[in-house]
Amino acid sequence: MSDPRADYVSDRVPDQVPGQVSDQASPACGRAPASPAVAASDVAVSDVAASGSVSAPASPSGPAGSRGVRTLSEPVRGAVVTVSDRCVSGERQDVSGPLAAELLGRHGVVVDEVVVVPDGVDSVREAITDALASGARVVLTTGGTGVMPRDLTPEATAPLLATRLEGVEAQVRAHGLASTPLAGLSRGLVGVTSREADGALVVNAPGSRGGVRDTVAVIGPLVPHVLDQLGGGDH
Repeated sequence: MSDPRADYVSDRVPDQVPGQVSDQASPACGRAPASPAVAASDVAVSDVAASGSVSAPASPSGPAGSRGVRTLSEPVRGAVVTVSDRCVSGERQDVSGPLAAELLGRHGVVVDEVVVVPDGVDSVREAITDALASGARVVLTTGGTGVMPRDLTPEATAPLLATRLEGVEAQVRAHGLASTPLAGLSRGLVGVTSREADGALVVNAPGSRGGVRDTVAVIGPLVPHVLDQLGGGDH
């Protein structure tokens, strides 16, 4: 991912698009613990209660407050993969991966660390496969969804999906388009690896912080429904 704008930027931070104060800097790229440094005001989503269950959203605004949306009865294991040549080389810090881990955590998806890999089909597919083998029920990649030559995250992901969720893909893009027309440039996929109880949800988010926020704002509230249906539960 040579330029974050190839994926799209909707958070308008100084190093990407002027107009908004930057998030706090994250640790340098590499395997890193998920960062907790995201203010609750950044996104209106559920918080993981101290008991381990997930609380109801604080307000009915946005995707998290839609009618019929349920919450996880207990946390599930997740994984975040940051896809970025520049991050791997040390030219830039990974800010999107730790943000994704934090926001997923507020929906009961526990991410222990963020894995950073270079752009390309083989590296991304291997990282997703490793995450699934480790037991992750939700895998989110960030980066490599644009149209630059090495933006190949969707191509790496597609063979791993038994069923794509095109409606959710469209919902993510629509959510992003409310902030920036660049959201339409993202080719990110959303789908499940199997339609059985052992299936997992795989999501491609853009490489920007705004793209991550948009993606998790839509995906987060849907996680309980997807996993419940894979387990044969009610809709």
